[in-house]
Amino acid sequence: MASSSYSNAPCAACKFLRRKCMPDCIFAPYFPPEEPQKFANVHKIFGASNVSKLLNEVPPHQREDAVNSLAYEAEARMKDPVYGCVGAISVLQRQVMRLQRELDATNADLIRYACNEMPPASISQYGRRTGHHGGAAGAASFNQNSGYYYPSQWNSDDPCGDNERSSGGGSM
Repeated sequence: MASSSYSNAPCAACKFLRRKCMPDCIFAPYFPPEEPQKFANVHKIFGASNVSKLLNEVPPHQREDAVNSLAYEAEARMKDPVYGCVGAISVLQRQVMRLQRELDATNADLIRYACNEMPPASISQYGRRTGHHGGAAGAASFNQNSGYYYPSQWNSDDPCGDNERSSGGGSM
């Protein structure tokens, strides 16, 4: 087998296309011989001619990003011919929305727990007082008697709607 015009092996594109890899080959920097599947996928989805035209139109400093994007989209199209990477994005967006709803529900549960299920001066299963004896409104407080830290949002925003509790004033 004759070698290319330089001592390196032909790039994955030239090898796939069965042509001689020239020193000025537009594909060589982006499709190394060690990654033949990368070019095979890109070729199958976009075609070598279209990729060559695209790389010639893109500024040299952006070509690597363009090839990586093409390779990513080609791989996604191989897995999902209809939606490609848009399908993967949709799945991830649905997952984010589901997790956001779960987080919102958990935060609501925490507020309900803090407002309704922490009776003042009661003893928890660990032998500590669980009543709220918060400090000044708008500042985080730590009650030495109960051993609990109350974030400032609970003191200032009054999530329970109980001004006596959030002001730290009343004794319950």
